[in-house]
Amino acid sequence: MQDKKIQNLRKLVLVSILLALVVVSLGAYTRLTHAGLGCPDWPGCYGLLDVPESHEQITKAEQAFPERPVEPEKAWNEMIHRYFAGTLGLFILAIAFISVGNRHQGTPFFLPLLILSVVIFQALLGMWTVTKMLMPIVVLGHLLGGFTTLCLLFLLYLRLTPYRVPGGDVSVRKYGKFGLIGVVILAAQIALGGWTSSNYAALVCVELPICQAGWVEQLTFEDSFDPIPPHRDSYEFGHLDHDERVTVHVMHRIGAIITTLYLLWLALMVFSRAHSQFFKSAALGLIIVLSGQVALGVSNIWFSLPLAVAVAHNIGAACLMLMLIALTYSLRRKA
Repeated sequence: MQDKKIQNLRKLVLVSILLALVVVSLGAYTRLTHAGLGCPDWPGCYGLLDVPESHEQITKAEQAFPERPVEPEKAWNEMIHRYFAGTLGLFILAIAFISVGNRHQGTPFFLPLLILSVVIFQALLGMWTVTKMLMPIVVLGHLLGGFTTLCLLFLLYLRLTPYRVPGGDVSVRKYGKFGLIGVVILAAQIALGGWTSSNYAALVCVELPICQAGWVEQLTFEDSFDPIPPHRDSYEFGHLDHDERVTVHVMHRIGAIITTLYLLWLALMVFSRAHSQFFKSAALGLIIVLSGQVALGVSNIWFSLPLAVAVAHNIGAACLMLMLIALTYSLRRKA
C-alpha cells in the first residue's frame, strides 16, 4: 500500500515537472514577444478572468487603463502563461498536502513544503513583474523562480525514485562535488542570461565569439548590474545605455564559454572513468544537451534572435540543468 502511494505521488510529481517545463517555456515566449505587460493588472486582465474581446469590453478596459491600450494577442500570451502557472501551483499544493500526510511513512515532506514556499513567492514575483512595470531585477527573479521550481520538483522525483547504480561505481563518485560546482556555475550563467534578456541586451552584440570590434573599450560595470535602477514609469524595452548593454551581453558570452568548458570537462571525466553504463550514458546525455544549447546560443546571434530559437534556448538551459542535477545526484547517492 505504501509503495502504491509513493508511486502515485511520483506520477503526480512527474506530471508537475512536465507542466513546469511548459510554464517556463510560456514565460520565455511571453517575455520574448514583449507581452509581459499585455495585461496591466494581476491576476486578471483588465479586470477580467480572460482577455477583453468585445467592443464593449475593450472600451471599458481602455477607459480603466488609458496608458495601456488592449493588444489581444499579447494579453492572451500573458493570460495563458498565468493559467498554466496557476494550474502548476495547484498541483504543487496537492503534492505538499499528500507528502505531509504521508510523512510518517518515509515520504519526503520538507522538500515539498520548500517547493510550495517557492511557488507562493513566485506568484508574488509574477504580480510584481506587472506592478513594477518589468523592473529587470523582478523579471530576473521571476525567471529564476520558475527554474528553481522545476529543479526542486525534479529533485523530489529523484528522491522518490528507488534506484541504485550497480556497484556504486566508486571510480567516479569523487566527481560528485564537481557536479555541485557545475550546478552553481550553470545557475550563475542562467542568471546572466536572464539579466541579458530582462535588459533587452540580447541583440547588442552581433558578432562571434564575444562581440563586435571595440567591445573591450565599451565595457562599463558601474551601473550594468545595478539591481535597483533609476525610477521609471516603465522598464519595457530596457533602461540601460548601449555600453551597459554591451557589458551585460559580453559577460553572458564569457560565462557561456566558462560554463561550456567546465561541463564538458566534467562529462568527459565521468564518461572516460566510469565502469557502469549508467554513468557513461548520463555523461553522454549531458554532452549532447550541452552541444545543443551551444548551437542554439550561436543561432540566436547568427539569425538575429528568431523567436523559436530563443524560446528553445530557454528550454535548453532548463534541460541542461536537469541533466546536470541527475548526474550530480547519482554521483553523490550512496551505493
